[in-house]
Amino acid sequence: MEIKIGNIESIELRQLLVEHHEDMLKYSPKKSVHALDLSLFVSADITFWTLYINDELAGCAALKKLNEKHAELKSMRTSPHYLRKGVASTLLTHVLKMAKEQCFEKISLETGTMKVFAPAQKLYLAFGFEVCEPFSDYKEDPYSMFLTKAIN
Repeated sequence: MEIKIGNIESIELRQLLVEHHEDMLKYSPKKSVHALDLSLFVSADITFWTLYINDELAGCAALKKLNEKHAELKSMRTSPHYLRKGVASTLLTHVLKMAKEQCFEKISLETGTMKVFAPAQKLYLAFGFEVCEPFSDYKEDPYSMFLTKAIN
């Protein structure tokens, strides 16, 4: 597995992110889908990583700076061909390491509440994330679960 800074101009990466957004729309109303717009990935407040296996895109994740001490995990996605092969846990380990190196004290995320999101919820809880109140600009939403983790 190789992790590198994501190139948003990559066709395969754009396709994976479009699939991610379309999947979110299958399970949540549009107003409850918080996936990043592709144009926002070039923002100075967002660092984006891709994970490759044998030169094939296997997954991606982004870290969005909310303020000097707080970051948000965004657009974490595993390619359907690489599900249950450790891609998500490898990416999450990397993002947490990078967040610590960037001196963030806390990382938070929003994920769905439907049954299809149970594997993601299980992963985040296994990594020490805890359920929290909405953060940043988020509002209470029956389709959203909010999680946070202190970075030591």
